[in-house]
Amino acid sequence: MDPAWAARRSFFSAVHTSLSPSYTTSSRSLRRAVPMEKLPPPSAYAAQLRRTTYPRRQAILPALAALACFLVIVYGFAFGQGIDFWRAYTRDNLSAEAATAVARCRSLRAGPGPPSDFAKRTRSDRYVPGTKPVLIKNAKIWTGERNGTEVVHADILIAKGIIKGIGQTARKALNAYKDDIEVVDAKNAWVTPGIVDLHSHLGDASSPELDGASGDDNSLNGPIVPWLRALDGLNTHDDSYTLSIAGGVTTALVLPGSANAIGGQGFTIKLRKTAERSPSSMLLEPPYQINNSFPDVDGPLRWRQMKHACGENPSRVYGNTRMDNIWAFREAYNKAREIKVAQDSYCAKVEEGRFDEIAQSLFPQDLQWEALVDVLRGHVKIQIHCYESVDLDDIVRLSNEFQFSIAALHHAHEAYLVPDLLKQAYGGPPAVAMFATNARYKREAYRGSEFAPSILAQHGLKVVMKARSDHPVLDSRYLLYEAQQAYLYGLPENLAIAAVTSTPAEIMGMGHRIGLVKEGYDADLVIWDSHPLALGATPVQVFIDGIPQIIKPYVTRKPELFQRTPEVPNFEEEAKAAIEHDGLPPLEPKRSEAKTIVFTNVKSVFTLLGSEVDEHFAADSTEDFRSVVVTNGTITAIGGGGFLPQFTTTPLFIDLRGGSISPGLTTFGSPLGLVEIDAEASTADGLVFDPLIQRVPSIMGGDAALVRAVDGLQFGGRNALLAYRSGVLKAVTAPVGRRFYTGLSTTFSTGALNKLEEGAVLQDVNAVHVTVRHFGTAPSVSTQIGTLRRLLLRPPNGDADQRFKDISEGKSTLVVETDSADIIATIILLKREVEQKVGNAIQLTIVGGLEAHLLAKELAEAHIGVIQIQARPFPATWECRRILAGRPLSEESSIQVLLKHNVTVGIGIKEAWDARNTRLDIGWLAIDAGGEISRAQAMAIASTNVEKLLGGKVEAAWAGDLVATEGGDLLDFNSKVVAVLSPKRGAVNLL
Repeated sequence: MDPAWAARRSFFSAVHTSLSPSYTTSSRSLRRAVPMEKLPPPSAYAAQLRRTTYPRRQAILPALAALACFLVIVYGFAFGQGIDFWRAYTRDNLSAEAATAVARCRSLRAGPGPPSDFAKRTRSDRYVPGTKPVLIKNAKIWTGERNGTEVVHADILIAKGIIKGIGQTARKALNAYKDDIEVVDAKNAWVTPGIVDLHSHLGDASSPELDGASGDDNSLNGPIVPWLRALDGLNTHDDSYTLSIAGGVTTALVLPGSANAIGGQGFTIKLRKTAERSPSSMLLEPPYQINNSFPDVDGPLRWRQMKHACGENPSRVYGNTRMDNIWAFREAYNKAREIKVAQDSYCAKVEEGRFDEIAQSLFPQDLQWEALVDVLRGHVKIQIHCYESVDLDDIVRLSNEFQFSIAALHHAHEAYLVPDLLKQAYGGPPAVAMFATNARYKREAYRGSEFAPSILAQHGLKVVMKARSDHPVLDSRYLLYEAQQAYLYGLPENLAIAAVTSTPAEIMGMGHRIGLVKEGYDADLVIWDSHPLALGATPVQVFIDGIPQIIKPYVTRKPELFQRTPEVPNFEEEAKAAIEHDGLPPLEPKRSEAKTIVFTNVKSVFTLLGSEVDEHFAADSTEDFRSVVVTNGTITAIGGGGFLPQFTTTPLFIDLRGGSISPGLTTFGSPLGLVEIDAEASTADGLVFDPLIQRVPSIMGGDAALVRAVDGLQFGGRNALLAYRSGVLKAVTAPVGRRFYTGLSTTFSTGALNKLEEGAVLQDVNAVHVTVRHFGTAPSVSTQIGTLRRLLLRPPNGDADQRFKDISEGKSTLVVETDSADIIATIILLKREVEQKVGNAIQLTIVGGLEAHLLAKELAEAHIGVIQIQARPFPATWECRRILAGRPLSEESSIQVLLKHNVTVGIGIKEAWDARNTRLDIGWLAIDAGGEISRAQAMAIASTNVEKLLGGKVEAAWAGDLVATEGGDLLDFNSKVVAVLSPKRGAVNLL
């Protein structure tokens, strides 16, 4: 019992005893004192006194009553708490109606949070009987304590679903379990709390996506629907649970989508499978309202979650302007406020014991609006999808008008530009849950910056990383990758790890039990194969509620280099420029005025050898670093030690500090160069006509027309320039098609500013592109295959005639986009059929290819290459559900399997913003392969292989543009691109 309440109870008992009548012959003896639990409310005493005559004490009762009131007031002020009148009520001495009113009103005053003795619990409410205790020995623990700076080397004992002890406390508690305990030797591996996903649609937007059962995350029944609940659509069969756990994710807040201004209530789940197999059994501290229309007044309240969205998303769905949406917010909140005021008025009468005034009245409520009323009472964590400054300002004003706190602003691409605005929100600044590098996919995200997390942290705002956790839009398995990127671009180490563990746990109201490695907390732990912020960090094991989740993990401990905090470049100047230019800093490369540049302290040089990437040299130590002389964009000399040639002009010296020079990378798969902002049609080339679903105008050649991507190229786009500044110097792009027909791809320079610039277009036409997929409606897969057969054997007159003849004669490349192993098998058979009939070998490439690993041997025999999109697969649709997940769920990745069978492999991307991360993709690939893929091979997978597979012409050695990186090569997490060497243009661009 609360000590303060115990004292008040004792006092009230004494007062009540002194005022009670005697039922014996002795006026001084009280043999029937009423128990404290049956006390009427204090305000009822006066009425009781007026109705009752007390023999022998009538004269002193007023004095005693006055004294009692005086002591009550003194007591209340002395303890600084006042009197908790609600505790004086009981159900026994009131009518059923009055007792219900008392209980209802008591619940309004309760605050969410754990019970006062929660930290003393000896077992978790999610404990599964029979789960063996586990001792994790020799762990390097990031505890999350001391603002995320505490790291301890110790053992961890977990039992009954909670952490029983760390270090010495673990050893003391061990005696109770030593007869039946599992021991895991971490061997000094890093251990963190489980990853916490603050923004997920896992289960509500299920994977693989199916037309009839996957989209339970958005309602189309109006912009304001606070009464809807994500729990009611939670699919327990989503393939993503296992995958996300494999990335260390243990807890997720499943939110409704962002189609509605108020989209409904979210729910926090643990991702592990339960014996009950129900959505409800996955819930973590579910609010009591899931089984009742109002809280259990006898227990502490639990936090509720609600999703709001502002800006484009609800506007696009309902055709509203921002003005309409904000009015919809205000109208809804005003309705909730009216109900709250009515409830407060009703409860004021209950508190004063005026039951006769409410005898004929019901408690003011409306089931549709009760959750929004709860927001105004501070019982709900509000998670708001909001991007631009105008929307952030709207929401901050709304919070002050109706006096509710905001837990977090999600996405919030412009939050870093208005940190002081966020601090004006009611109840204090919200956290910001945001992407690392995902931006520019719509107008609201156009000013997004990779430096936003670090800038917000510098302003004292809490940062949560959620980019790839907007699941399944982006795979939550790689939520930690977002923290790694935020760290790369300036977010401090402690805050980067906290951004996916302790901070989101706190923001969702679960900071008392998850997010820290601390005694008494849930046994949700991840043992990593490297430092959590090292690129490619992979769980060795994941525990949820003390239960190991990966039955047979395929992992090996990475070298000592990966166990240390990664070094990262300095981006302070770039971050300042982002703010100075209102989110749109200049990205255009600057041509060096110096004709000769000497790059010093060069650790390695890669170049082209035929059509392969070759490691020209690599130093084993700093003593072996070399200098590279570049004149007019061309490497003219490489020497070691004090080597320096004679210069006719004063050269510019650039210290690469153990950096590298290598061929630039090539990107493919996104509409880069054809679309600047995905969601803005006015910034795009548009869709090509498809003869299988519509009539193609005769003026453009009818059904035989083939569109050329080169004709629709746009230059100087921010995605392209950011790719260029990250070492991705070329892009291959194909026209954007509706279904089967696509067109002719082209290759262009990502750094060019217009089409007439020298070297802007590197190849007018690469290959012919078609798509063969399960579209769900016409055309069928068999129709698409039949069409492709006819095009190859009897092409129609027109543009397609010569192109498909060239393919049949082996002069040009056919690119087929598909993921399904069944379709790939059909393509292999079709290729064989055509080759037998025309007598030539056909050049054919599969792009997408997420199930290609199932046919690796057959693809190699058929001489068909694969460009896998994306490098880390996800079963988004039915036709790519059979992915090879990679470590820790499989020993090899799908790309490794293809390479082992000598299939030529490249990688690609889906969205243009991701082109800049190509170097991180191949770096991760090489790390994950554990030495089976050399650095030169990894570079080829994202450069020459892509060009060859798409019908490109690979440039001769030293003739193509090269990238100079500081601090490491393109695959290194700690490297930074500083220059591009261009022999064609006779110049060096400084970045």
